[in-house]
Amino acid sequence: MVAAGEWRDYGMSFLRDAAVFSVFRRSAEHPIYRIEKRPRLRQRQGMYAVIGMDGRILKRGHELRPVLRVLERRLIRAVD
Repeated sequence: MVAAGEWRDYGMSFLRDAAVFSVFRRSAEHPIYRIEKRPRLRQRQGMYAVIGMDGRILKRGHELRPVLRVLERRLIRAVD
């Protein structure tokens, strides 16, 4: 998505209890999406989550591919 021009920058953080992939519209802003992997949640809601800019969890699950589908739906826009 960075190469396509939809996202401008990204960052990766590897914390003690999570790995976070952040997507930025511009590099100086807050991330528009965070994709997190938290292995401790593997037996509960699922260890993968997509979190929006406002902190709401948009999708959570046990497998990465279905969780990332929420981003594909957000890219579809109505054209007049």
